[in-house]
Amino acid sequence: MSKEDIYSGLTQLGQMTETPKSPEEAVLEKVPNPQADTRFAVRFTAPEFTSLCPMTGQPDFAHLVIDYLPGKWLVESKSLKLYLTSFRNHGAFHEDCTVSIGRRLADLLEPEWLRIGGYWYPRGGIPIDVFWQTGPEPKDVWIPEQGVPTYRGRG
Repeated sequence: MSKEDIYSGLTQLGQMTETPKSPEEAVLEKVPNPQADTRFAVRFTAPEFTSLCPMTGQPDFAHLVIDYLPGKWLVESKSLKLYLTSFRNHGAFHEDCTVSIGRRLADLLEPEWLRIGGYWYPRGGIPIDVFWQTGPEPKDVWIPEQGVPTYRGRG
């Protein structure tokens, strides 16, 4: 599979692209997996994810970790970055943001397996951690722990 085949049709990679105004407007793009005959895990970490509280409009912050076992498709990383950035102007609860990101990626990529961990920083004194996955964790592929400790405050 040539690079021309893999990258043909991408609309954002290699050019100036504005941040989408909302997750619904964001274009998530996929490319053919050139290693589709091999089972492997992919991890994306977004330690500075931001969205808005739908009630107060105040910013909410999370450390997201997305793991998946690709099938035929890989997510194009610039489109993922723009998609995640589009949440900066989006008001939704932590649970909705985390699960909707996981579901949209699973729908787009049709991976063998996908999970997302949303480790949200406290608001109102309570951190909320949200976890979603498409099914049981595969046993025969190395998938490291997400490595984000639960919130411990200052001490």
